Amino acid sequence: MDETAERDEIRGTAQGTAPVPLSVLDLVTVGAGRTATDALRTSVDIARLAESRGFHRYWVAEHHSMPGVASSSPAVILAHLAAHTDRIRLGSGGVMLPNHAPLVIAEQFGTLEAMAPGRIDLGLGRAPGTDGATAAALRRTQRLGEGADDFPEQLAELVRFLDDDFPDGHPYARIHAVPGPVQATSPGGVQSPHRPPVWLLGSSGFSARLAGVLGLPFAFAHHFSAQNTIPALDLYRESFRPSAVLDAPYALIGVAAIAADEEKEARRQVLAAALSMVRLRTGRPGLVPTPEEAEAYEFSPMEREFVGSWNANVIHGTADEVRAGLDDLQKRTGADELMITGNAHSGDVRLRSYELIADVYGLTGDRTTQV
Repeated sequence: MDETAERDEIRGTAQGTAPVPLSVLDLVTVGAGRTATDALRTSVDIARLAESRGFHRYWVAEHHSMPGVASSSPAVILAHLAAHTDRIRLGSGGVMLPNHAPLVIAEQFGTLEAMAPGRIDLGLGRAPGTDGATAAALRRTQRLGEGADDFPEQLAELVRFLDDDFPDGHPYARIHAVPGPVQATSPGGVQSPHRPPVWLLGSSGFSARLAGVLGLPFAFAHHFSAQNTIPALDLYRESFRPSAVLDAPYALIGVAAIAADEEKEARRQVLAAALSMVRLRTGRPGLVPTPEEAEAYEFSPMEREFVGSWNANVIHGTADEVRAGLDDLQKRTGADELMITGNAHSGDVRLRSYELIADVYGLTGDRTTQV
């Protein structure tokens, strides 16, 4: 694979007055009184908006057994989004590798690459994306730590399937992920020059170091592990070794942000999302509540402390306030890209938030380079 082409598929270009490329992370949140169908329609609307305004990429995240999060099947959602967009990069943020056989992931993302050539990213995580019981149901084993410990080996196997380059004598040397490179070596075969770039995702130091050692791009979950952001990014950069994929580190961070026309409305939306997190963290996952329900809810002292801590890392307010928060975060972390996740009860609120962020940065969709 051409090194420059691969690198271009990873690195974005800042648009408008944004300090770095801006992207979108979608959890496909489902609000009370809404359906998963409503949430998926909102995802299409946001993806179209993101594409038209010049956001660089749009990722969806794998979660399981959470009524308020309808993103259990990233590959299926990405196929749907690919059918409704033309040029924005689409990817997983991420697929939880220990939950799946590497061959299956290679087949799914090879299929997505065939659907949307040159637009697919494969972000991989080592967490289950759910609770322990659900992880056991997914993996058909109670030895959950084993999957995380084997992550480097699983990753190596997946990359071998993506590149179709198991060495002679390997048990999988005659097994091929299709669609994939093997089609180019078949009589009359022609294969796309692209294959999905692999990203490592993390919320601690393990994947940061591994991404650095392997010379891969790294995505850090600042939106739920803010205290670890700078240490993890420092570790990634210190560990980085140039590779055929990247000649220098490239790190994006996921950022929770909600912009509204009025600061008070942004606070209401963020409180509702925080109540949803309170319920999730206390074993009561459900749909994202309305702002009215959150305002009427009687938080315990411990819950109120959690909400304060959680919302301290959610950038929210008017468009100008959100821009100031994003700019400051980028300066503090040196992130090469900001991936914004805006969780709210209403799809209209989420869509308006991305509109306001695009407006305040002057994103017009007139890209200097195309993917």
